[in-house]
Amino acid sequence: MSDTENKLNSENTNDSTGQQPHAAEVDVNEELAALYAQVEDLKAQAAELESLKARNSELSDQFMRAKADAENARRRAEDDVSKARKFGIESFAQDLLAVADSLDAALAIESATTEQLLEGTKATQSQLLSVFERNKLQAVAPEVGSKFDPNLHQAISAVPAEQESGTVVSVLQRGYAISDRILRPALVVVAA
Repeated sequence: MSDTENKLNSENTNDSTGQQPHAAEVDVNEELAALYAQVEDLKAQAAELESLKARNSELSDQFMRAKADAENARRRAEDDVSKARKFGIESFAQDLLAVADSLDAALAIESATTEQLLEGTKATQSQLLSVFERNKLQAVAPEVGSKFDPNLHQAISAVPAEQESGTVVSVLQRGYAISDRILRPALVVVAA
């Protein structure tokens, strides 16, 4: 007998006795086990993919809601700024209405004496200054002899004076400021 025949006979003998399985059977079982493991791995990956898709959808929904909320907040802020610009002086305007009423009342008196006009003018000025104070509008009126400040004053002219150079000689017109912001500088004459 040849070696090949001996080999075949020995394989057949092992199969019929059930002692040793063929190499082909072992390979098929291993392949089936590997394929089963791959199927299980693919099932796990598919489950993970579905979970990730659901999470992605949830996060996308949250993002869209947050984006819409941010857009709404931006619009509300723009509306608030617009209203503040439009109606920011409403309180000041309401306070000034009393001053306007006083002026109208003064003009309605046809036969007012000089004393009455002077008294009414002083009362109206007091009323106006009270409105300025309530609305944080402050007068800028430097004292004569104080140092000229270009941030607060506007020099109209410089005149020779006995005072130190660069000091205020006279105030032609008061300036006004709201808090630290100058609305109008005081018009002054300074010493040369």
